[in-house]
Amino acid sequence: MSTDDLRINLTGLVTIECSNRRARSLTSPQAQVAFARLVMERAQGTNREQLADTIWPEGLPNTWPSALRSIVSRVRGFLADTAPSGAVGSLVSQGGRYFLRLPAEVRVDLEHAESAVTEAAEAFARSDHRAACRLAERAASCLEGAFLAAHDGDWVIGVRERVDALRLAALEIASLASSALSDRYRALRYANTAIRHAPFRESAHRCRIAALASAGNRAEALGAYHELRELLAEQLGVDPAPEVQRMYIDLLRSPEDSGHDWDPGRGPGHSASHVPRPQNV
Repeated sequence: MSTDDLRINLTGLVTIECSNRRARSLTSPQAQVAFARLVMERAQGTNREQLADTIWPEGLPNTWPSALRSIVSRVRGFLADTAPSGAVGSLVSQGGRYFLRLPAEVRVDLEHAESAVTEAAEAFARSDHRAACRLAERAASCLEGAFLAAHDGDWVIGVRERVDALRLAALEIASLASSALSDRYRALRYANTAIRHAPFRESAHRCRIAALASAGNRAEALGAYHELRELLAEQLGVDPAPEVQRMYIDLLRSPEDSGHDWDPGRGPGHSASHVPRPQNV
């Protein structure tokens, strides 16, 4: 079986897609979290005790060794059902660690999204806004689903937080790049989606202000600033960050009809050094 199109999705429904075969899903929450950690730590392997702590974050059951073997067996079965020939991969135990052997060309959604955001940030920095937008949209699409929504624990929460940060970075780059391309609809849509995910994230609000300003809607951009200022004052008791205040001052100083000259890739608070960067997942 060819593995040229092997994809593993860890956000949303945990699935494996291989070539032209129907995607297979892993429905057990315990097997899902075990599989996710095994996938993400496949290079160095996963300690069996750490894997058990991830599966049972509130405390290990008395029979955890046998229960862990049962869950590992379920993961092995998941791999075997996807590709009976073993082409998808195998799970082996060695020296108290589990190693998930996957083909080098496998595409894991979280890893693919991280690479896409890194490339998008680099493309934006060199003013290749079309590439930046395309790459950031690809990353955001990979991360539409939640990471292991049915499970908690320190490891899951830590990864979930990093995935959320990666998703926000993708949305913000997509918004900034869309503004630079004079695509107001996409610029606002991505900025507003980022704000819905993180209402107090000022960089997302900066994207919204930039989208409105670059579209020539100076009054709406000023209004977006005032909305942010009121939100921060009422909920957090703080003022907007200096870079946001500089955007506001520049907008006040600009002529009414100068909105189309606003460059989100060069304007205050949106220089290449302020482009969101991904965190490792």
